[in-house]
Amino acid sequence: MMATDVAGVRIPLRSAGHDVRAVKVVLHREMLRFVNDRTRMLSMLVQPVLWLFVMGTGFGSLAQGAIPGIDYRTFMYPGMIAMTVIMTAMFSAGSIVWDREFGFLREMLVAPVSRGAIVVGKCLGGALVAVGQGVVILALAGAVGVPYDPLLMVTLLAEMFLAAFTITAFGVTLAARMKNMQTFFGLMQMAVMPMMFLSGAMFPLGNLPSWLHVLTTVNPLTYAVDPMRQAVFSRLDVPPEVDATLNPGVSWFGWQVPVPLELGLVALIGAVLLGVAVAQFRRSD
Repeated sequence: MMATDVAGVRIPLRSAGHDVRAVKVVLHREMLRFVNDRTRMLSMLVQPVLWLFVMGTGFGSLAQGAIPGIDYRTFMYPGMIAMTVIMTAMFSAGSIVWDREFGFLREMLVAPVSRGAIVVGKCLGGALVAVGQGVVILALAGAVGVPYDPLLMVTLLAEMFLAAFTITAFGVTLAARMKNMQTFFGLMQMAVMPMMFLSGAMFPLGNLPSWLHVLTTVNPLTYAVDPMRQAVFSRLDVPPEVDATLNPGVSWFGWQVPVPLELGLVALIGAVLLGVAVAQFRRSD
């Protein structure tokens, strides 16, 4: 008998080019998944719209005499942008658990690419999906008295992306070791909802009790919501006393934290969480 030739199998070496392509593939998959899931898109938009127009109108009727010259829904508008972006980003991160249950995650992890590239692609995809949802809320600006100023819209988009990337990295870190969706969403509700309520999205940060002021100050989401509100109020013509009440900013021991420092803190937290998420994936099987 003649010996048959056996074809060799060559596994391509990992390289920066492979990692970039992996980031693009994961990002593209996230976008396709989101576009094809119409129910998810609608559900993520209904909640903030209800909060903005129903709760905002109700709260505004109570505070109408205390804040003359401005609609309370205008105050809540930046918070609702943040809520939309944050919830969408967390749901995007949670799809990792779904991929693990159906075996797709294992296929990605054995590919000849860096696991860090997979995490970066996931975070970028989740951030872009969240910003896409946020654009719909941006389109409602005129309905709540926020001007369609081009510079304001660009500023809000950039701040939305930064917040969405950080929250997606946080969600990926949580989801990296979880085995089922119920556990992830339970933990997500326990972690994100208190942070959302303590971020100043629905009530002003000024004149709070000392214990509540401390909680808002140590809450990372506060530093994502406040720059959006600062950007919006910088384009509004409101009385100084109303601006001081609704837009006091974040203070540390009486010193008001500047917006660039707030954004820097969000970016730093996002970078740290991204590193933790990559380390989690490198240890996962």
